[in-house]
Amino acid sequence: QVQLVESGGGLVQPGGSLRLSCAGSGSTFTFNSMGWYRQAPGKQRELVAAITIGGGTNYADSVKDRFSISRNNAINTVSLQMNNLKPEDTAVYYCNAWGQRNRGIPYDYWGRGTQVTVSS
Repeated sequence: QVQLVESGGGLVQPGGSLRLSCAGSGSTFTFNSMGWYRQAPGKQRELVAAITIGGGTNYADSVKDRFSISRNNAINTVSLQMNNLKPEDTAVYYCNAWGQRNRGIPYDYWGRGTQVTVSS
C-alpha cells in the first residue's frame, strides 16, 4: 500500500525558512508528478508547487521566488524549500503524488499533512 509521509513542519518567524520533505513508500513505480498543496483555516486547499518526473516545475504565484521544489525519482521523495516565509504561508501542507499507470489507470495519493506556522 502506497504511503506518503511528510516531515519538516513547525513554527518559524516571518522571514525565516523551513524545508518540508515527503517520503513515498510501498510503490513499485516512480510517481509521474509530485507536489505540495496547502490549506489554511477557512480556505480551500491550493497547489503550492509541483514537479514532474522529468523535472518540470510549477509554482503558485504567491510563492514564486521564495519556494523551491525538488525530487529524487529513485526513492520517490519530494522536498519543498521555503524561504522568506510570511504569515500568510501558515497552513497545513500536504504531499501529493499523482499520474497514470499502464492502461491509463489514474492514481492520486496524499499524505496526512504537516503544520507550518509563521508567526512572531
